[in-house]
Amino acid sequence: MFEFSIAATNGAARAGTLTLPHGTVHTPCFMPVGTQGTVRALSPLDLEAVGAEILLANTYHLHVRPGEDTVAALGRLHQFMAWNRPLLTDSGGFQVFSLEAFRRVDDDGVEFQSHVDGRLRRLSPERAVEIQWSLGADVAMALDHVVSGTASRAEVEAALHRTGRWLKRARTRHAELAAAAPEQQTLWPILQGGTHADLRAAALAATLDAGQWTGVAVGGLAVGEPNDVMHAVLEALEPSLPPGAPRYLMGVGFPQDLLHAVARGMDLFDCVAPTRNGRNGSAYTPDGPLNIRNAAHRQDAGPLDPTCDCETCHTYSRGYLRHLFLAEELLGLRLLSLHNVRFLVRLMHQARERILDGTFDHWYREWVTRYRARGES
Repeated sequence: MFEFSIAATNGAARAGTLTLPHGTVHTPCFMPVGTQGTVRALSPLDLEAVGAEILLANTYHLHVRPGEDTVAALGRLHQFMAWNRPLLTDSGGFQVFSLEAFRRVDDDGVEFQSHVDGRLRRLSPERAVEIQWSLGADVAMALDHVVSGTASRAEVEAALHRTGRWLKRARTRHAELAAAAPEQQTLWPILQGGTHADLRAAALAATLDAGQWTGVAVGGLAVGEPNDVMHAVLEALEPSLPPGAPRYLMGVGFPQDLLHAVARGMDLFDCVAPTRNGRNGSAYTPDGPLNIRNAAHRQDAGPLDPTCDCETCHTYSRGYLRHLFLAEELLGLRLLSLHNVRFLVRLMHQARERILDGTFDHWYREWVTRYRARGES
């Protein structure tokens, strides 16, 4: 039920197939983010139409509202949000990290103040596993200690070791819960170590010593460090990652960043960027990001992206989309979000095809150069 196979490689880039209880995921793959059990402005039918194969839901947000007990009572997360394809839930570590002024971290776990009702809550490695088990996603993530991209080496090292200790506790608790239903959910670890190659290597060694995993996540990147630094970290880490497990780079979702990461051996990605940017009038195109509010689109009868097959690009003109945003009509938020998610899903499909036919490296370099050179603000 939890299987991963590689169909082809092109350099470090990989085309794989991940089999999960609720379906098959073809990698490389972008996972739209359904923070509160919904991808903002998009329905499950929209997501199926754009080809999404797996979604990410947010453990922290679902825990504080409506609560995992409520989700479980309503059939667990797949039934709750009417999504019958694979789901991954994060551990809540990044969301707690973002509440820096409202949380306290110690070896037992994290104490934080809920953004919904102000109540103090505690999240331990075991509790994070229990919440995700109640939610019922195909893949659960172990709780990690996230620090900023500008943290000192001492802070990064302390967080790394804490994450390792938490991982052992999370694995034990998950094994206890899964004893009666081992094919229901799998647990993935998150590698920390900041931008330090030796600390990343140490985190990976400790994680692999803790046991075999059906997937491995790389966390603590895209949190403030320059892109070239992130690329260097991935290049140093990639040769030591287990080749038979999918590699999930957390929190990355801009088109050029996805391709750079695929070229460095990563398989799965998630980010709120496509829907957040869409709601703010920014659309992805092969020629770079486009601001639909710009006056140049006022009487433009052409599609948002002539190469795209989504509902937005097949049906509406740039002029109409600009009108929707200036008139503050909700339809505009949906249509650009729909397009952006389709753009990233399709981009990963294209990358997969290029890996399979052995032309990925040349194609990706040309694609990134065009995107970077021609985008408007």
